[in-house]
Amino acid sequence: MEKTFQVLNRLVDEGIIGRYAVGGAMGAMFYAEPVSTFDLDIFVVLPSLASGLIILTPLYEHLSTLGYKSDGECVDIEGVPVQFLPAYNDLVEEALSEAMTNQYKSTPVRVMRVEHLIAIAIQTGRAKDRVRVGLLLDEASVDRTRLDNILRRHSLEERGRSWMR
Repeated sequence: MEKTFQVLNRLVDEGIIGRYAVGGAMGAMFYAEPVSTFDLDIFVVLPSLASGLIILTPLYEHLSTLGYKSDGECVDIEGVPVQFLPAYNDLVEEALSEAMTNQYKSTPVRVMRVEHLIAIAIQTGRAKDRVRVGLLLDEASVDRTRLDNILRRHSLEERGRSWMR
């Protein structure tokens, strides 16, 4: 996994991606006990076309020149299936902007704050996201004021209340 994070950092240094942050189940592992997951979700800011359209092709082509092959929606980077998810709404943009730099072994890695991981899980709304929210609330050090503010800003207060009973 460390080599995978080193490749991601290199993509930022080379300007291939603007910035990134680990999200999803792997992001949660920085705050709570790991849960089973298939891939590493990397939320990214990518260059867009003049029309505003964001395409993954240049990223996938660059990774291919480095010897990393795509398999469906993921790219195998150093043995880890990585799914690149462009920042698709204001909540994810905010999560990327406020991501923290943590260490994975000796490699810096940007990870979404736990409060954003919870808010995105609530917004996404899948059963596995509900489980992740419960795990993070039980095991992580969550700033409830920050979380409440995020939920309010992104119109998720009502759903958040029902999920966090």
